[in-house]
Amino acid sequence: MINSRAFSYQRRVLGAYTFGRHHSALSFWHERPCVNPTAFRPGSWAYYMTFHDKAEYQGPFDAMGVPRLDYMGDTGIQYNPIAVAQYGLAWWNRTDGKMGPDSDAAQKVKACADWLVENLETVGNGNRAWTHRFDWRYYRTLKAPWYSGLAQGQGISLLVRAFLMTGDFRYFESAMEAWKLFMVPWTDGGVVFPDSDTGDLWIEEYLTRPPTHILNGMIWALWGVRDWKRLLDDILEGGIISAHTVNIRKDGPILRSCRDAAADLWEKGIRTLERNLRRYDTGYWSVYDLAPLPMKNPASAFYHSLHIVQLDVMHRLTGSGVFAQYRDRWTLFSKKFVNRLAAVATKLLFKALFY
Repeated sequence: MINSRAFSYQRRVLGAYTFGRHHSALSFWHERPCVNPTAFRPGSWAYYMTFHDKAEYQGPFDAMGVPRLDYMGDTGIQYNPIAVAQYGLAWWNRTDGKMGPDSDAAQKVKACADWLVENLETVGNGNRAWTHRFDWRYYRTLKAPWYSGLAQGQGISLLVRAFLMTGDFRYFESAMEAWKLFMVPWTDGGVVFPDSDTGDLWIEEYLTRPPTHILNGMIWALWGVRDWKRLLDDILEGGIISAHTVNIRKDGPILRSCRDAAADLWEKGIRTLERNLRRYDTGYWSVYDLAPLPMKNPASAFYHSLHIVQLDVMHRLTGSGVFAQYRDRWTLFSKKFVNRLAAVATKLLFKALFY
């Protein structure tokens, strides 16, 4: 007999990928990944990817203009904190934050940032996180409410920019609360997994045991760590002047401790990626994660292109040749028909066997 939960999942996925593609959550997630060159200009706070297509998302939205996603099937229409953050970042990028406070773009950024402030929930051990209020089928099902290192990182990225735009201390305070989960051991419900055998330090998109080291989630979350470090640098060095930042600087020792911890996590995250990118390389394509399954999980065409763009950004931010090496290698893979065919065939087999 077919497991009813598995059948529901397969029906939802089939609907999303076929007739419902333009109305399902995929219409938000599966954009055309693109580096944002503006982000690398001196002093720019533009986000590292353009998220151009995400700004064109057609909904559904709530009454405040915050995006919701239609997962179809039993899951239905839901808020996703990652999508909320990305939608806000997409509209921030429309003007690199140089917008009037009453502009349409500013209102969209603030609506998403306000949602993040209002929906930062207390989870285990008094820590606070943005939770997903629906079950999610992965190699092990994530049961609601579950939270994510990716959501924490991208939420911070938006809140940092909303604070820069408005000076509203709520955004800074919520970013600080979200940051604390990066300092909690993975075994105690944090989002960072320190591998005692290798010295690697991973930010986990999905908090499964054992961890699975999803590549895109690790990189996106790491950008949030960098954004947090950069904001604290600016505040401590007096680069941001306002009544709020003057008051914040009174907590200098705490801010320096947070800044140093973020700098350490950023550097260790870079080293972890440099040492492990080879593990995501099949010889003809990239893989989505390092889940402990009998078969590797090849990235979809979308995620493969996302990996390439993310590695390009990492190369621009760090100057590391390792990121450029795999960016160029995976770009070459994507140009070969036989590689694309092998990736699709392997992905279909993986889906049939696992999830």
